[in-house]
Amino acid sequence: MAAALQTNIRPVKFPAKLRALTKQSSPAPFRVRCAAASPGKKRYNITLLPGDGIGPEVISIAKNVLQQAGSLEGLEFSFQEMPVGGAALDLVGVPLPEETVSAAKESDAVLLGAIGGYKWDKNEKHLKPETGLLQLRAGLKVFANLRPATVLPQLVDASTLKREVAEGVDLMVVRELTGGIYFGVPRGIKTNENGEEVGYNTEVYAAHEIDRIARVAFETARKRRGKLCSVDKANVLDASILWRRRVTALAAEYPDVELSHMYVDNAAMQLVRDPKQFDTIVTNNIFGDILSDEASMITGSIGMLPSASLSDSGPGLFEPIHGSAPDIAGQDKANPLATILSAAMLLKYGLGEEKAAKRIEDAVLGALNKGFRTGDIYSAGTKLVGCKEMGEEVLKSVDSHVQASV
Repeated sequence: MAAALQTNIRPVKFPAKLRALTKQSSPAPFRVRCAAASPGKKRYNITLLPGDGIGPEVISIAKNVLQQAGSLEGLEFSFQEMPVGGAALDLVGVPLPEETVSAAKESDAVLLGAIGGYKWDKNEKHLKPETGLLQLRAGLKVFANLRPATVLPQLVDASTLKREVAEGVDLMVVRELTGGIYFGVPRGIKTNENGEEVGYNTEVYAAHEIDRIARVAFETARKRRGKLCSVDKANVLDASILWRRRVTALAAEYPDVELSHMYVDNAAMQLVRDPKQFDTIVTNNIFGDILSDEASMITGSIGMLPSASLSDSGPGLFEPIHGSAPDIAGQDKANPLATILSAAMLLKYGLGEEKAAKRIEDAVLGALNKGFRTGDIYSAGTKLVGCKEMGEEVLKSVDSHVQASV
């Protein structure tokens, strides 16, 4: 599947407005500028993919926060914006230009805004914005998707679950991203001998694919609270039988991590009944897609949740889990915090710069502690602000670097 996806990526001749877009971004007026040759500073190249809908709005703010936090921790960033998704379709006719792939591969990390919109819904599959995202993941060879779901004390009442159920939830879903039923072959739609159309897909995993995602999960659990729950459907699916066998075998290498297993239907129920029982969850592509979305709603808003997609080597892909929200695009209503927190994950998991990441995480908590809320997380007694003002408040907190209460 990955090979098939790659064949749709083709070089294009960029129009003038795209050439202008792909130049290195100039510093925003309210963030610290870094000298090009400052001694004693680490330098990183970051590819920015604003994408569609609210993507450009939230990426602009996250870029400023990333630059500010980095400069205060002795880091320099060189940013390059490239088109992807619907924006790329409008500019050059494909959802992922080869130039975007090349820029992403040559960078130290990639920060993505959002992809998709009503405008392109009726396009053929190979010309849909979402196809560009699948191609990008294949091109970067990212296979491990990390999606945290944490209920912050400031937002516990935004959860649809009872306070006593939601309060204190802090879990991480580690999802295998490039295998399973989304990529397995054979796949397709055909007409059978009775003249009836039949759609089919294949759930398939090789041992090495299971082992590598399991290792990421064990390592992640080791850095958290030392508990890992592997989710499968081994009572029905042969692929899940192999999944459970491989994960169980690897557990011997991680004696400090407590491993448990759970069927996916039970896991879906337990996430709602008692989400605090989970620390780290590892699962396959389709189960992870569903469970991570379910876990996200425990927090009260998908506008708060970041994600990281990692490979064995090469740049990671960092993005908020929310969509492009075309209905509010350009209206200063978007919540930029998920993208800002994705920038923190970029620093932590992509570059190993944990101090700068912690500075951003604390800044987000600082802004929330002051009562600032975008519309999706607003409640009585807090101050309703737009996307830009929320970004400005986070920037102020980055500068002050006051240890925020969690």
